[in-house]
Amino acid sequence: SVIGVGMRNHTGVASKAFSALSREHINILMISTSEIKLSCLIEEKYTELAVSTLHDAFELGK
Repeated sequence: SVIGVGMRNHTGVASKAFSALSREHINILMISTSEIKLSCLIEEKYTELAVSTLHDAFELGK
């Protein structure tokens, strides 16, 4: 999940997340969204890769 208050007002969050996962060939099985959260269901074997990919995409390590 990508979580943040005001995500609805920030365009491109979903696109950035989906593009990052796609570049790593991580198939999204299901998507759920709300005003503050974007969640994706993926295969368990990709969990660690998906987390690090999203951290990099949103520059959370900086």
